[in-house]
Amino acid sequence: MSAEAQAAASVAQSVMGFKGNRALAKQARQIGEFRAKVAENNLILQQRATRQQEASLRQASDRLKGTQRVATAASGIQMSGSPLEAMKDTYLNTEIDAQRIQYAGSIEEANALTNAAIARVTGKAKAAQFNMDAI
Repeated sequence: MSAEAQAAASVAQSVMGFKGNRALAKQARQIGEFRAKVAENNLILQQRATRQQEASLRQASDRLKGTQRVATAASGIQMSGSPLEAMKDTYLNTEIDAQRIQYAGSIEEANALTNAAIARVTGKAKAAQFNMDAI
């Protein structure tokens, strides 16, 4: 093979390597963005699940309070003393459980946001590496 043919082949190989690495860089950015969007969608689903879990807790608590009122009224005693303490405990326990649900949800939300950020950064880093390889 002549020197001119070797030089032409080397140039062609360099151009193809450059284009291939640039395409890989674009693909890495797109994959990173896709993974970030998946994490953000998981965040939305987690927020909805947390709200639903808290709503279910409050509905169950409302039913329990209603049952307590009916049982107290049926017994013919006033809503004071022990029955009132039971109602207070029900209310306070509901609020404590709701706070736990909200706290757990906020932790999951933070994890989802972190995963989205990591996916974007990873995609950009890989893209930068492929761009560097292209050069």
